[in-house]
Amino acid sequence: MDILTLFVIVPIITVIVLSFTKDLKQTRVVALIGMLVQFGMSVNLIFAYLKERSVNKDIMVFVKDYTWFESFNIHYIIGVDAVSVVMIALTSVVVLAGVFISWMVDDLPKEFFISLIVLSAGVFGFFISIDLFTMFVFFEIAVIPMYLLIGIWGSGPREFSAMKLTLMLMGASAVLSVGILGIYFNSNADGGNLTFNILEIAKVNIPEAAQNLFFPLTFIGFGVLGALFPFHTWSPSGHASAPTAVSMLHAGVLMKLGGYGIFRVAMYLLPVGAINWSDFFIVLSVIGVVYGAFGAIMQKDLKYINAYASVSHLGLVLFALLMMNKTAWNGAIIQSLSHGLLTALFFALIGMVYGRTHTRDIAKLGGLMKVLPFIGAVYVITGLAYLGLPGFSGFVAEMNIFVGAFQHDDTFHRVSTVLVVSSIVITAVYILRMIGKIMMGPLSNQDYNDLPKATWYEKTGLVLLMVPVVLIGIMPFGLGEMIKESLEPFLERLL
Repeated sequence: MDILTLFVIVPIITVIVLSFTKDLKQTRVVALIGMLVQFGMSVNLIFAYLKERSVNKDIMVFVKDYTWFESFNIHYIIGVDAVSVVMIALTSVVVLAGVFISWMVDDLPKEFFISLIVLSAGVFGFFISIDLFTMFVFFEIAVIPMYLLIGIWGSGPREFSAMKLTLMLMGASAVLSVGILGIYFNSNADGGNLTFNILEIAKVNIPEAAQNLFFPLTFIGFGVLGALFPFHTWSPSGHASAPTAVSMLHAGVLMKLGGYGIFRVAMYLLPVGAINWSDFFIVLSVIGVVYGAFGAIMQKDLKYINAYASVSHLGLVLFALLMMNKTAWNGAIIQSLSHGLLTALFFALIGMVYGRTHTRDIAKLGGLMKVLPFIGAVYVITGLAYLGLPGFSGFVAEMNIFVGAFQHDDTFHRVSTVLVVSSIVITAVYILRMIGKIMMGPLSNQDYNDLPKATWYEKTGLVLLMVPVVLIGIMPFGLGEMIKESLEPFLERLL
């Protein structure tokens, strides 16, 4: 069996074994072993990719092609480049950390972990797919479990949040399916056969009129999952009601499918449409970045603060992709990776604080550093990384994005870039206020004196997420060079 298909097979095997577990301990152990294997496979994939790339200069490596529906020329085609490898590594880290953070889930634990791992299987399948139909199938597999995870294990208005998320993402899927079918039915524009193969479609000169029609549909279809303004409203509601591990996967991994799909499908296969529509979507992404940052300032609930911050930082990814140059695109990929780790960290920390204090209202929290030193220290470090402090992944990502954006010397791009850069100041305001309010100063409630310290599994989950944030910050060059090499074929289509 090929190295990539295992990323789908291992979660399936884990789910099957989980269905036969009889108690909470067995469920935890099986879920942990399955995701540890997945994590080990992702580490192995990085080294295997670097070795293969040294001799193989194709756009994608480890390519396998299996016929699925021959009459429609639908194939199970898989392969990876550096961008895919990075996203797979991110997913494996966040899912493994999510298992540790969910160690004490005792309400239908078997069903919870099964839903969580099915979601991860969809994400892994999406990142390895080269066939548009197969990619769309995995896209749906990744999205569907969110309804159950929020609706069953969530809190607050969980039924409303789950339904809102589902309806908006279903609408996005409908729009996306039209865009994908539009690409498919124009894939024989040069006289070939209709195909869903991304690499084959990239060789076809799709008519400009078709690109102008189907690019915005494809961009919006993926963009809704990537928190594109004004279609982002499902995200804060979903985050606020979701259990901790689900929020981690939701923001840390699932929302990355949006930016990745725009990069891999919309901009690669419809480059003329991308150029013609870029100014319109730049305006939306700039609004999303600034609006998300101001929205975070206005919130009092810790989860809502992080949710709106997530909208702002994912807007940076879309903004960077629309800049269409190597530096900005490199920043977009690193920002996706950095945001995934940091937002998962924040949601894990918020879950730990809420689990002990039973409140997410910052007005009722204060002085927690004194009673929760480990959680408090990680909270401060995560906050500083999130606002782009040098030495962390956020700084590397944002510098690449801003430098790449400033390479455009026209007034429209310069003004857009200045507005986006201003979000750094807004981010600093809500991050420093949040840290100062809940961690520093006198203890807000004397009942908090007896709060339990961080457990071994909570510490393990936090360290798993924190280590790559620091490594990317202090050693960004290897990652940046690996990503840039894979961006060349995509940028050539836009020049």
